[in-house]
Amino acid sequence: MLVTSSFSELMHAKKDLETFKQTQPETYESFVGIVHLTRQLQFNYQYMGCLLMDEEPTQFRPQVQDDFVLQVFHKEVMKLKQDQAAKKLCSLLGAYRQIGYANLCKLIMGKSPNVLVGPQIV
Repeated sequence: MLVTSSFSELMHAKKDLETFKQTQPETYESFVGIVHLTRQLQFNYQYMGCLLMDEEPTQFRPQVQDDFVLQVFHKEVMKLKQDQAAKKLCSLLGAYRQIGYANLCKLIMGKSPNVLVGPQIV
């Protein structure tokens, strides 16, 4: 799947993520934890996004040797989804789906929007 992001879209996303951080700090921190867990496990951000958004994640499912690791990851994502502000998070993710979950995650981790501009294969 190919996603394209403009500088303007990325700046809007960054601003909205910052607003979400200010208005829903606990949910934001939980989401940041999931983003870091996804990165540490070397899972695809698209897989994480699909799980959060109740989309079909099969094509992005990581190849893992131990299903226990995948189960732990799923439990953490489900915990986040049960948060009271999860609908707001999903609304934010849905609003910027076209730029890709990976770009949103990279913005959260501090990447500059300048670096993320352009087409990417997810």
